[in-house]
Amino acid sequence: MIEQHEEAKTKIIEIARNIFTHFGFKKTTMEEIASASRKGKSSIYYYFNSKEEIFKAVVEKEMDEFEKELKNRILETDDPIEQLKIYISVRMNKLKSLTNFYTALKSEYLSNFEFIEEIRKKYDKDEVEIITGIIRDGVETGKFSVENYHLSAVAIVTALKGLEVPLLVSKEQIDLDERLNSLINFLFFGIIKR
Repeated sequence: MIEQHEEAKTKIIEIARNIFTHFGFKKTTMEEIASASRKGKSSIYYYFNSKEEIFKAVVEKEMDEFEKELKNRILETDDPIEQLKIYISVRMNKLKSLTNFYTALKSEYLSNFEFIEEIRKKYDKDEVEIITGIIRDGVETGKFSVENYHLSAVAIVTALKGLEVPLLVSKEQIDLDERLNSLINFLFFGIIKR
């Protein structure tokens, strides 16, 4: 019985994810989710108390996918330079495909929901921790020369966030990999002539 309950919830989350992706949080209704799930609206309320609760489940699912892929891809190599390159590339490319998660991170409209602020804080904390670990490994292996791991990680995260809008939201056709490679080269080599 518990297994069936969880299966039904998972199915509703997947269906809602597609609807939220297509119409956005504001325009999506419980009726649309119920109809697409082939359930009555009251059945949806049996599993979730509100549209916000469903959206929270969708965003958490996308965040879990995002973090798992990042961590798995980083583990493909022991080289901190390659790990940082992989992190930046996967992060920017994956965010582009996780519409609901990205919307939760950036939307002013959603800021009034407490769970959104919690997700944002967790995401920021996790991201800085992952990059701090990569930088620490890079210093320990002699590949990086950094005095403050945490501050360096915060700087990298800030640079990545600054690129999100032009890279992910822009309607202009751009070569994401080319721009990411430029960012990576800048992070590693700076602009000072050596």
